[in-house]
Amino acid sequence: MKLMLVCNAGMSTSMLVSKIERAAKDQGIELEVAAFPLTQAEKAINDWDVVMLGPQVRHCLPQLKKATDKTPIEVIDMKDYGLMNGANVLKKALEIVGNK
Repeated sequence: MKLMLVCNAGMSTSMLVSKIERAAKDQGIELEVAAFPLTQAEKAINDWDVVMLGPQVRHCLPQLKKATDKTPIEVIDMKDYGLMNGANVLKKALEIVGNK
């Protein structure tokens, strides 16, 4: 699975990337995950299986949904984001891809 995380500058989500990678490794899940700043997300959105937005950019959800008709996009739960709970974010991403 390819998971794109999006935030304002890609900095806060980059910390979450390592937590998600660790959770995927612990669960034996093959995963490519990367953090993108909002300014670059729209260009690359169709190259990913699922896109998850940081809560601080949730207002951009409609704009990003217009940029793709194939990639599911959701907002990361604020609690999971704040606690950097990579396992929960990974679980949600897998659920999204499973329902695609």
